[in-house]
Amino acid sequence: MSAVKKKPLSNTENLVLGAFGGVIETCAQMPLITYKICVQEGRALPTNIPGWYRGVFANASSLAPITAVQVFSNGVLERAITAGLRETSESEKILAAMGAGSISALLYSPVDLLVIQQQKLKLGPGPAIAHIARTHGPQMLMRGFSACVVREAVYTAGYLGIAPVVKGRLEKLSPFWVENDVLTQFIGSCVGGTVAAMLTHPVDTAKTCIQGDLTKTNYRTATSTIPQLYAKGGIGILYKGGLARTARLCGAFFIINSLREAAMRYKGAHEEE
Repeated sequence: MSAVKKKPLSNTENLVLGAFGGVIETCAQMPLITYKICVQEGRALPTNIPGWYRGVFANASSLAPITAVQVFSNGVLERAITAGLRETSESEKILAAMGAGSISALLYSPVDLLVIQQQKLKLGPGPAIAHIARTHGPQMLMRGFSACVVREAVYTAGYLGIAPVVKGRLEKLSPFWVENDVLTQFIGSCVGGTVAAMLTHPVDTAKTCIQGDLTKTNYRTATSTIPQLYAKGGIGILYKGGLARTARLCGAFFIINSLREAAMRYKGAHEEE
């Protein structure tokens, strides 16, 4: 496997792979997403299996284009940086990934809000959107957008920047890491996922709170919510649900990066034939 040269994916291939990876990752880890949201908002956990998966259709179907946009935008930005003439440096990988994540927030912010409101209102996607638009106005679907930009920039840097950089460095240390590709991928994904989770979880907690409080009764903005939560419960409250989110990010990074590398190896192997 290690002898096969990896070939960069085209824009279309990045779109397809990102969409497929987003669906697989979300469906596999929806209980972790539900747990994180419930803990962050202080709501009771679901008491049945359908409750743990409520919102999975909206999340998976919407995360497919979001992940597709992230992987696609990352490829476009990497080619823009290098003009397609060389490989990206470590810092360029992370920078391109941050840009891709920021772009994806345009889609991800309203999706996150919709999933949170679905679980809170116990409604399907269509009725939940109609309720939000009727009660608060359609612009309310973008509540929490700035916080989502910060979160997604760091999140995408984690899986398209930090994780592959860590994997690449391990592979340079010893042939062992090249020969044990799954383990190397897993370690890189866990490092990227843990770093991304630790840096963004307070922002994610604040975003979840304001997107769950559309009336702005308790939380007005993300920037005011963070000190408000800290005053209430210290650093611990800002990391509520942090373990579940860290596990989710590590799993997501591993799934998507494994699919991405497999696709690049497959393409490289077939071009060599």
